[in-house]
Amino acid sequence: MTRATPIPDTVTLHVPFRVVKRGGRKEMQMPDGAVQPRRPDSALVKALARAFRWKRMLESGEFATIAELAEREGIAPSYMTRVLRLTLLAPDIVEAILDGKQGPGVTLARVLEPFPVEWEAQRFRQSI
Repeated sequence: MTRATPIPDTVTLHVPFRVVKRGGRKEMQMPDGAVQPRRPDSALVKALARAFRWKRMLESGEFATIAELAEREGIAPSYMTRVLRLTLLAPDIVEAILDGKQGPGVTLARVLEPFPVEWEAQRFRQSI
Protein backbone atom coordinates (compact mmCIF):
# COMPACT_ATOMS: atom_id res chain seq x y z
CA MET A 1 0.00 0.00 0.00
CA THR A 2 1.07 3.51 -0.70
CA ARG A 3 -0.20 6.76 0.64
CA ALA A 4 -2.38 7.15 -2.40
CA THR A 5 -4.07 3.78 -1.84
CA PRO A 6 -7.14 4.11 0.37
CA ILE A 7 -7.30 1.96 3.48
CA PRO A 8 -10.17 -0.56 3.27
CA ASP A 9 -13.00 -0.26 5.78
CA THR A 10 -12.85 -3.94 6.72
CA VAL A 11 -10.23 -6.64 6.61
CA THR A 12 -11.13 -10.31 6.64
CA LEU A 13 -8.75 -12.70 8.29
CA HIS A 14 -9.23 -16.46 8.00
CA VAL A 15 -7.73 -18.60 10.77
CA PRO A 16 -8.19 -22.35 10.37
CA PHE A 17 -9.20 -24.00 13.65
CA ARG A 18 -12.04 -25.97 15.13
CA VAL A 19 -13.64 -25.95 18.55
CA VAL A 20 -13.60 -29.22 20.51
CA LYS A 21 -14.97 -30.04 23.95
CA ARG A 22 -12.52 -31.47 26.48
CA GLY A 23 -13.56 -32.20 30.02
CA GLY A 24 -16.57 -29.92 29.85
CA ARG A 25 -14.68 -26.93 28.45
CA LYS A 26 -14.17 -25.78 24.89
CA GLU A 27 -10.73 -25.54 23.33
CA MET A 28 -9.45 -24.43 19.95
CA GLN A 29 -7.77 -27.18 17.97
CA MET A 30 -5.29 -26.00 15.37
CA PRO A 31 -4.78 -27.82 12.05
CA ASP A 32 -2.05 -30.46 11.72
CA GLY A 33 1.39 -28.91 11.59
CA ALA A 34 0.38 -25.71 13.36
CA VAL A 35 2.18 -24.94 16.59
CA GLN A 36 -0.21 -24.24 19.42
CA PRO A 37 1.18 -22.47 22.47
CA ARG A 38 0.70 -24.55 25.62
CA ARG A 39 -0.58 -23.12 28.85
CA PRO A 40 0.04 -24.73 32.20
CA ASP A 41 -2.77 -27.04 33.33
CA SER A 42 -4.12 -25.17 36.36
CA ALA A 43 -5.40 -28.36 38.03
CA LEU A 44 -1.97 -29.99 37.78
CA VAL A 45 -0.17 -26.86 38.98
CA LYS A 46 -2.54 -26.51 41.93
CA ALA A 47 -2.08 -30.18 42.89
CA LEU A 48 1.72 -29.80 42.75
CA ALA A 49 1.58 -26.68 44.90
CA ARG A 50 -0.61 -28.43 47.46
CA ALA A 51 1.64 -31.50 47.50
CA PHE A 52 4.80 -29.52 48.20
CA ARG A 53 3.02 -27.33 50.77
CA TRP A 54 1.68 -30.37 52.61
CA LYS A 55 5.09 -32.05 52.48
CA ARG A 56 6.69 -28.95 54.00
CA MET A 57 4.04 -28.87 56.76
CA LEU A 58 4.67 -32.53 57.61
CA GLU A 59 8.46 -32.23 57.51
CA SER A 60 8.45 -29.12 59.69
CA GLY A 61 6.61 -30.99 62.44
CA GLU A 62 3.60 -28.69 62.24
CA PHE A 63 1.51 -31.85 61.80
CA ALA A 64 2.54 -35.27 63.06
CA THR A 65 0.54 -37.44 60.66
CA ILE A 66 -1.12 -37.30 57.27
CA ALA A 67 -4.45 -38.05 58.95
CA GLU A 68 -4.07 -35.03 61.22
CA LEU A 69 -3.20 -32.74 58.31
CA ALA A 70 -6.00 -34.15 56.14
CA GLU A 71 -8.52 -33.49 58.91
CA ARG A 72 -7.29 -29.90 59.20
CA GLU A 73 -7.53 -29.43 55.41
CA GLY A 74 -10.97 -31.07 55.32
CA ILE A 75 -10.07 -33.78 52.82
CA ALA A 76 -9.76 -37.56 52.88
CA PRO A 77 -6.37 -38.92 53.98
CA SER A 78 -6.32 -41.26 50.97
CA TYR A 79 -6.62 -38.29 48.57
CA MET A 80 -3.91 -36.42 50.44
CA THR A 81 -1.64 -39.45 50.15
CA ARG A 82 -2.18 -39.61 46.38
CA VAL A 83 -1.44 -35.90 45.99
CA LEU A 84 1.64 -36.11 48.24
CA ARG A 85 3.09 -38.70 45.85
CA LEU A 86 3.49 -35.86 43.33
CA THR A 87 6.49 -34.70 45.36
CA LEU A 88 8.26 -37.86 44.12
CA LEU A 89 8.01 -36.85 40.45
CA ALA A 90 11.26 -36.24 38.56
CA PRO A 91 12.25 -32.55 38.67
CA ASP A 92 12.13 -32.22 34.88
CA ILE A 93 8.57 -33.59 34.81
CA VAL A 94 7.53 -31.08 37.50
CA GLU A 95 9.17 -28.28 35.51
CA ALA A 96 7.43 -29.38 32.30
CA ILE A 97 4.06 -29.33 34.09
CA LEU A 98 4.71 -25.86 35.51
CA ASP A 99 5.78 -24.59 32.06
CA GLY A 100 2.78 -26.20 30.33
CA LYS A 101 5.08 -28.41 28.26
CA GLN A 102 3.89 -31.79 29.53
CA GLY A 103 2.51 -34.27 27.03
CA PRO A 104 -1.21 -34.29 26.21
CA GLY A 105 -1.65 -37.55 28.16
CA VAL A 106 -0.39 -35.99 31.38
CA THR A 107 -3.55 -35.13 33.28
CA LEU A 108 -4.31 -34.78 36.97
CA ALA A 109 -6.21 -38.07 36.99
CA ARG A 110 -3.27 -39.84 35.37
CA VAL A 111 -0.56 -38.45 37.66
CA LEU A 112 -2.63 -39.33 40.73
CA GLU A 113 -2.50 -42.99 39.69
CA PRO A 114 0.39 -45.00 41.15
CA PHE A 115 3.65 -44.37 39.29
CA PRO A 116 7.20 -45.70 39.60
CA VAL A 117 9.51 -44.00 42.07
CA GLU A 118 12.49 -44.21 39.70
CA TRP A 119 12.74 -41.03 37.65
CA GLU A 120 13.80 -42.77 34.45
CA ALA A 121 10.74 -45.05 34.60
CA GLN A 122 8.55 -41.97 35.19
CA ARG A 123 9.99 -40.29 32.10
CA PHE A 124 9.21 -43.36 30.02
CA ARG A 125 5.65 -43.55 31.39
CA GLN A 126 4.97 -39.82 30.88
CA SER A 127 6.09 -39.95 27.25
CA ILE A 128 3.44 -42.53 26.31
